[in-house]
Amino acid sequence: MRIAEENINMQYLYDVDAPKKPTNLSINSDLLKKARGMKINLSATLEQALALQVKTTARDSWLKENKEAINALNDLVEKNGLFSDSFREL
Repeated sequence: MRIAEENINMQYLYDVDAPKKPTNLSINSDLLKKARGMKINLSATLEQALALQVKTTARDSWLKENKEAINALNDLVEKNGLFSDSFREL
């Protein structure tokens, strides 16, 4: 069993029930016009994109911080196998 980077499960990194807060931002005017014409919910779209970016950035940071430990564990398992291997039935 190896620890695979793509299988790291992240829990919520922010309070999903926190109140909404109005904010100002700048966006390409043509993109905004097209999105409004398509009735895209800008707040929901931005929130989803930000949540994904926060998750990705946090994941990358966690993997970088824990890279040595992950590699050490993977090497240990590769060399010695898992304790549970002796209990497996084929």
